[in-house]
Amino acid sequence: MKVELQQLKAFLLDAGLLNEQQFSECLEKSNDLNCKIDDILVSESYITQEELIKLKAYILGIPFVNLEKEVIAHDVLKMIPEAIAKANNIIAFRKNISSLEVAMLDPEDLRMIEFIKKTTNLRILPRLTTPESIKNGLLQYQKTLQAEFGELIKDEGADLKDLKNGESKNKKDGKELKMIKDDERGVERVEKEELKKVAEEMPVIRVVDTLIKHAILQRASDVHIEPTEKEVLIRYRIDGILRDAMTLPKTAASGIVARIKVLSNLKLDEHRLPQDGRFKVESEEWRYSLRVSTLPVFHGEKIVMRLLPETSRAVDLKKLGFRGTQLDLIEDTLKKTMGLVLITGPTGSGKTTTLYSMMDILNEPGVNISTVEDPIEYQMPRINQTQVNAKIGLTFASGLRTLLRQDPDIIMVGEIRDNETAALAINAALTGHLVLSTLHTNSAGGAIPRLIDMKAEPFLISSTLDLIVAQRLIRCLDEQKEEYRLKESDIKNLSRYCDLSRIMKILKEEKIVGSKATWKSIPFFRPTPTKDCPDGYLDRIGIHETLHLSSAIKDLIVNNSTADHIQAQAKKEGMITMFEDGFIKAAQGTTSIEEVLRVIVE
Repeated sequence: MKVELQQLKAFLLDAGLLNEQQFSECLEKSNDLNCKIDDILVSESYITQEELIKLKAYILGIPFVNLEKEVIAHDVLKMIPEAIAKANNIIAFRKNISSLEVAMLDPEDLRMIEFIKKTTNLRILPRLTTPESIKNGLLQYQKTLQAEFGELIKDEGADLKDLKNGESKNKKDGKELKMIKDDERGVERVEKEELKKVAEEMPVIRVVDTLIKHAILQRASDVHIEPTEKEVLIRYRIDGILRDAMTLPKTAASGIVARIKVLSNLKLDEHRLPQDGRFKVESEEWRYSLRVSTLPVFHGEKIVMRLLPETSRAVDLKKLGFRGTQLDLIEDTLKKTMGLVLITGPTGSGKTTTLYSMMDILNEPGVNISTVEDPIEYQMPRINQTQVNAKIGLTFASGLRTLLRQDPDIIMVGEIRDNETAALAINAALTGHLVLSTLHTNSAGGAIPRLIDMKAEPFLISSTLDLIVAQRLIRCLDEQKEEYRLKESDIKNLSRYCDLSRIMKILKEEKIVGSKATWKSIPFFRPTPTKDCPDGYLDRIGIHETLHLSSAIKDLIVNNSTADHIQAQAKKEGMITMFEDGFIKAAQGTTSIEEVLRVIVE
């Protein structure tokens, strides 16, 4: 079964998608580039990929299916092994008494259809689909890990060592574990060699591997392993929200901690002091670096693992949520050869990601970019990245001092934490370098009093600081969302938190709403929970405020004005605040008003 070129041409011309000359040009280009004409038609925007596949399905008389939102039964999915499905872009998605429906990209692959027919003893009904559908189907092979985890604990639970008060025995091989009381609370310490044996046993390895894989598949940024009196609580931070993921038997606690310590090269027999380490995990689809922190708590040791995707790349500033005058200010500032740019916000607000996006813009052959970071979250080509290591004395301050002797044009300091780093960063900006860094403050205006608190001279701040970006991350609504209009009570409630007349003026100036729009006429959206998105949100985007240091603001700095005065002056000069930026995104349908209030109102 194959769609002939003339057949495709005839249907495209009949549909009025392009004319004879345009088709000839596409055909010529496909020959020159040695690729399929399908690719040229899609790249030239004559037709979308899904529309083209639907057209081919119609010509061939094969039904088209879209599996992007379909949940496939596990027993049906497994009828085609994952390796074969992945290699041949084919997914089993529906089974009847005597037939099996399979979604595929290539209906000409008769060999694969015959193979599945023989292995399943069913009549195979091929269906055409899109690459995104195949991707969703392949992902569901992994998503079944969540369901399988309970079975894993059930199967392996009997083999996990139970380290209770006094003496206990290894249930697998009968060997005794030597237990030593550590203090009056009854916290126990197992000999280092015994702990290492526990960490290398298959049940513990499988539990930890499954826990990490599941976290990656759920797009978690952090994994919390918290021992309680009777069980071990596992929580994942997904889209900024910490959620209960699963509970494990108390017997698993010591083995899991030992396994993670072995992977992170930490001291196995140290239970009284916090430790920090890291390790990597990888598969064909992903590579992650995990930053590990252990902390003694009442019922054992708590572990938090930060998941950093090594395959991630810097994201375009527009995709991060920057828009309009915000983008213009950043692009104009990055054209300068010297000065200080600060990104502010609390932990987990995406500051480092914004810095990487800025460096990606600056990363050209003619400049030397050097960084000092903790940790190095993304590896960037042509940029000299240095990892902070406090144990050997390599701090932000000492690293920055060394970078200044490395002939840099642009310097990125992961975070300004102390007086010395602040002084060095300002001095570097003063002596002809463009310096990018982050600071923990709640607003853009709050960065200046924070620097002064770090003993930076106001006149030096006004001479070097060019731009401050404050940001937060808000969750985006999933496609399944509910439209609604504000009621009088909603408007009255919102007016307690913000100046609605100012926000309406901004919405009209930005042409987000019409000139005659009122608060009751603007459509807003609420999340609609689905099976894939239980809370109705998927992914996150930034809301920002960008404070450019005008001459009036510089005068305020020199006169030691408060953060509120600086913020008020910036608003007079046209700065859109984070709250207002959040409202713009809510009016655009990107997020909900409730999410903006959750993130901003403190």
